[in-house]
Amino acid sequence: MPEVGVVAIQGDFEKHILALERCEIPDLDVREVRVPEDLADVERVIIPGGESTTVGMLMERFGLGQALQEKATEGLPIWGTCMGMILMASKVEDRDQYSLNLLDITVRRNAFGAQVHSFEDEVQVDGLDEAVTGVFIRAPIVTECRGDAKPIATYDGRVVAVRQGNLLGTSFHPELTDDTRLHHWFLGF
Repeated sequence: MPEVGVVAIQGDFEKHILALERCEIPDLDVREVRVPEDLADVERVIIPGGESTTVGMLMERFGLGQALQEKATEGLPIWGTCMGMILMASKVEDRDQYSLNLLDITVRRNAFGAQVHSFEDEVQVDGLDEAVTGVFIRAPIVTECRGDAKPIATYDGRVVAVRQGNLLGTSFHPELTDDTRLHHWFLGF
């Protein structure tokens, strides 16, 4: 079973670790990733939700961003949820901020409104038989997909999940539910 790294700089990384543990996969090894050296043995990485400006600045400062870019070009599966998807995007509308420039997409931050407008609803993700509960907290949307980036889920006509080869981005937080199907699916990339 793969060793999974969860970027643990800031945000809800602990919830992803717990979700991976709930997958109950024998010998699954989950590691916190903070610096490039932490990527040495991982076979997959999750970039959790959090504050993209802060995390981007720290990734750049400590070289983790460059290391993730290099690993992505080598085929490492990487999944970004909410902030993670923002950091993975090649363009963020109306913002000049650090980007990993991995997903060939444009995103709009806080597209559903402020924190008080957070909500949960069902989202059908291509590749899963049944809808998952999407937890949307200051969630971004994808306003443009280019190249090999393909929408795999929409909500109310807006793209909320994309896949580009070994890269996955979701604007919602599956780790905040008891449903581990997206985590299982990602482990199978």
